[in-house]
Amino acid sequence: MAYVSRLKKEYGERIVGALKEEFGYKNVMQVPKLQKIVVSRGVGAAVADKKLIDHAVDELTNITGQRAVATLSKKDVAAFKLRKGMPIGAKVTLRGERMYEFLDRLVTSALPRVRDFQGIKATGFDGRGNYSLGVTEQIIFPEINIDKINRIDGMDITFVTSAETDKEAKSLLTELGLPFKKN
Repeated sequence: MAYVSRLKKEYGERIVGALKEEFGYKNVMQVPKLQKIVVSRGVGAAVADKKLIDHAVDELTNITGQRAVATLSKKDVAAFKLRKGMPIGAKVTLRGERMYEFLDRLVTSALPRVRDFQGIKATGFDGRGNYSLGVTEQIIFPEINIDKINRIDGMDITFVTSAETDKEAKSLLTELGLPFKKN
């Protein structure tokens, strides 16, 4: 028997029925689902110090459990001393079991460790059912050893869903456990 994460099992058993009832879908295949989670981090100081990219890749790999890749600049920018093809960030795209495991760890252990946490803002939707969230410190993740980091950086987490509207996507993410702020 293959391993199935807690959130994936809950999605199949409870969340599909709740969303189907809420929005009146006629078919189970119409119910929106989480397609992927992209965790990315820009390292602007990497223009001067190339080792910062390696640290960012290692930290994202530790946090997500999947190998991160360096992102390269697309064009030259003289004001930033940036050349085309230079590494300036790192990213990981999570799908399947790793995606649900990361979401579970984010909701249950990482977000509650944020200082003065009131919930996440509901303004990060893009109009097409995707949600982006910014994290200011990577030390909220328990996988990061505070003694071994050389600088505190933030990261962006993007949730890509198959939802048509922001309302459907917000309902899906709320059911999956993301703690949105109450208005």
